[in-house]
Amino acid sequence: MKRLAAEKVKGQTMGLLCRLFGKSWQAYYQHRDTLGKQRLKEEMVVQFVKETRRLDPGIGGAKLHHMYLERFGRGYEHMVGRDKMEAIIAKNGLNVRRPRRRPRTTDSTHGLPTYPDLTRELIPERKNQLWVTDITYIPIWLSDEEYVYCYLSMITDCYTKEIIGWYVGETLESWCSVECLTQALSTLGEEKPTGLIHHSDRGVQYVSAAYTSLLLDAGIRISMTESGDPKDNAVAERQNGTIKNELLKDVRCRTIGEVRRAVGKAIEFYNNERPHMSLNNLTPRRAAACTGRLQKRWTSYREKHLESLEIKEGACTFAPQTLKTIERRSAVPIQ
Repeated sequence: MKRLAAEKVKGQTMGLLCRLFGKSWQAYYQHRDTLGKQRLKEEMVVQFVKETRRLDPGIGGAKLHHMYLERFGRGYEHMVGRDKMEAIIAKNGLNVRRPRRRPRTTDSTHGLPTYPDLTRELIPERKNQLWVTDITYIPIWLSDEEYVYCYLSMITDCYTKEIIGWYVGETLESWCSVECLTQALSTLGEEKPTGLIHHSDRGVQYVSAAYTSLLLDAGIRISMTESGDPKDNAVAERQNGTIKNELLKDVRCRTIGEVRRAVGKAIEFYNNERPHMSLNNLTPRRAAACTGRLQKRWTSYREKHLESLEIKEGACTFAPQTLKTIERRSAVPIQ
């Protein structure tokens, strides 16, 4: 109808076109108003996505929708559903393209003493129960085609997913990881790290005397992966991908100082504003006030497996008092 009306044929009116298509004037204006509201909603979503992507260039649609809902509320007149938001993102060419994985930076061919994996059956239920760490690389662009690498060390609290220590170094030397660990230890303050485990891969940085002595002096137990499988240090590996491929996506730094500033800004956003599906869409800083197992917005088959083992073990375990009662009753003869 709109196309025909735009042709402005002599004697053709909107009333005539409405009758021709079996529609009323009211239906036409309602449809026009609906289209206008839809366009306005789309413009609001696109503006919000672009603003958020300036801080987190690689953030996905589900998290964007959660943040949109958190900011404006369900009663907001321009609110859209998650699927609608993802459709608007795709329509406007705002989908995120994931880069290929690059080689790892771990060197475990050092022959130094290592430690066993203490995390295989552990599900953290509080802050400062399990820390995980890893190193990733970030390019420094010398020109449009030439670049060198610097290296980002991060320590993450596995329960809250908060990055509690980080350092960007020019090399993979152990002192860079020590700087990261020193920053993480400072977050404890006067608190004694009761039962705290530090988990890493078997890289030479983490078995060095300088690094392990800091952990042992603080009363922190040391745990290391026992294979080269990234799943054995999954949370730390995931943090690397989130910082590099999401928050620093398309960011080109020319100096190591620029890298440090960009990483600091990214981690600030990550800890305080970015929701996590593994934290029931809380931010890491808000999750720090919680205890007990946090609900996930995805299925953790590892946790389901460990929980099923707990149930099986619990079904076969009795308290000492209960065992005495069973023994006493079994000793009474049947009459």
